[in-house]
Amino acid sequence: MESISLRRHYSRNTLFRMIVLAVVAAGLAIWKYDLINTVYFKDQLTATGLIINGAIIALFFVGVLRAISILMGYMREEGALARFVRNVEKRPDLDPLKGVGIGTLIAKRYATMRHLHDSRTPINQNALAATLVATESTRNGLPRYINNILILTGVFGTIVSLSMALIGASDVLENAISATGMGMVIHGMSTALSTTITAIVCYVFFGYVYQRLTDAQTNLISGIEQVTTAYLMPKFQIQTDSVLYEFTGLIRSLQGLVDQLQKSQLGFENTQDQLADTLDMYRSRVDGLDSHLDNIQRHLRSGFRLRDDE
Repeated sequence: MESISLRRHYSRNTLFRMIVLAVVAAGLAIWKYDLINTVYFKDQLTATGLIINGAIIALFFVGVLRAISILMGYMREEGALARFVRNVEKRPDLDPLKGVGIGTLIAKRYATMRHLHDSRTPINQNALAATLVATESTRNGLPRYINNILILTGVFGTIVSLSMALIGASDVLENAISATGMGMVIHGMSTALSTTITAIVCYVFFGYVYQRLTDAQTNLISGIEQVTTAYLMPKFQIQTDSVLYEFTGLIRSLQGLVDQLQKSQLGFENTQDQLADTLDMYRSRVDGLDSHLDNIQRHLRSGFRLRDDE
């Protein structure tokens, strides 16, 4: 795709990076399993920490799965856009949608512009671009929502955990010696720490995924608009500048035709002069022929000894 700056495999590269990050995260989790077990699972008095951390991780995976599905869709869209450009550049006489799905964004854009052209409606590319951006932004609704609230889930877990710690501290104050109260304080602080860590780690990873997702969307929309500007607008849109340019080309063609007519006229004049010379030569020869005929007649009469009246 030399004509436009679309990075065809942007979405695929993003998915590959997500897999690499997931493998690295799994490796770190296995390597530090003892630390994770101590912070998250060991000596937990209640299931509050497990519930909150589980909710954070579940929310995280829902967003990641949604981002993966969107990226896979964008990967197909990028392939369709690349196929469309190849069709236009290498086989302009054929259908540019050959091999391109009718449900893809570039196919819809092509159908829209052809319909507007057939109905003789002015094409506003800015309106088409704004509509495309608005439509595609709705796809990122769930990932955007999760990206905005993910860090707040850690804050919520911290608040709940500190409340539990305060309850334990109250028991400690009521009873001079309360192992249960002190254990609740420690459990609450541990839960607050674990939920905060979970939310921050998930937010950092998901923030990267969400950023790459928006970049892939921007890359795709930019590619569609570049294709529209470079290939579709000259084909379907009739503008004043293009009309003047075509009119200038027509004038140049007419000027060339006039030059050819002038050359042809000069050729006709030369031919006319040659014909006139030929006629003059023919008249002179005809005049000479009459005198020759008179001489022949005279010689015949004298040879046959004829009188003038015979």
